Amino acid sequence: MARVDTRNRTRFWQDPAVPGLSLLHADFAGHDYAPHSHDALVVAVTEVGGAEFTSRGATQEALVRHVLVFNPDEPHSGRMARSRRWRYRSLYLDERAIAGVAARVGLAGTPYFTTNLLSDPGLADRFLAVHRARDDAGDGLRADELLVAAFGLLIGRHGGRRSTIPPAPRDAAALARAIATMRDRHAEPLTLDGICGPLGFTPFQLIGLFKRGTGLTPHAYLTQVRLRAAARRMAEGMAIAEAALASGFYDQSALTRHFKRSYGITPLQYLRGGARPPVPGTKVQS
Repeated sequence: MARVDTRNRTRFWQDPAVPGLSLLHADFAGHDYAPHSHDALVVAVTEVGGAEFTSRGATQEALVRHVLVFNPDEPHSGRMARSRRWRYRSLYLDERAIAGVAARVGLAGTPYFTTNLLSDPGLADRFLAVHRARDDAGDGLRADELLVAAFGLLIGRHGGRRSTIPPAPRDAAALARAIATMRDRHAEPLTLDGICGPLGFTPFQLIGLFKRGTGLTPHAYLTQVRLRAAARRMAEGMAIAEAALASGFYDQSALTRHFKRSYGITPLQYLRGGARPPVPGTKVQS
């Protein structure tokens, strides 16, 4: 009978916002994976320690900030080997999720990866951020943006069909329309699809358009629009909690967190300092 290491911790869940996406957060002190496969695309990133894995007849070591990618039905096995701890996060995309992601990055076809181990620290950091954000129900736009951007980079850099992802067009008029949508509807739970749909762009193209045109992602830009709106409302006498909700923030704590991150002060400090709109420190239109 196999002995179970009680120091091991795992958490597995289905993402309610993305059909076909499952996630695992594992922290192992001792574990061996027998040869197996998944009916899903697997993307995994090591946070602490590492492990050996065998796939395609070769054995390699996945260390911190390495990305592992296994195509659907691709056999592989793993063991901790010389590491005393292996903490990692993984995403599993079945056919529905793969098709959804491919369409949203503008991919013509299904991605296929010819290499399992990717030494790409920047990409690893992005997928760690994706995984953590999928567990935060308070900011759906940010979680969605991270997901689309990370998979766009993964496919573009390492996928077998990398040339089929069209770049974001340089379209000042489209950017202005997207910004106008944010200004007019900043209090609503906006989504990437909702913003880019009327423009005829994919969500991945929209992210590129904003980064080139404003230096910010759509989520970061919308956050600034909402901060300016909240500041105006508070300066006009609205309570902080009410201003947060009226400006599109999940709650008062979310407003406070973003306010301090952007301006270095809390909303209460802003009010006590004799606040008058607009808040200095950002040139974002609102």
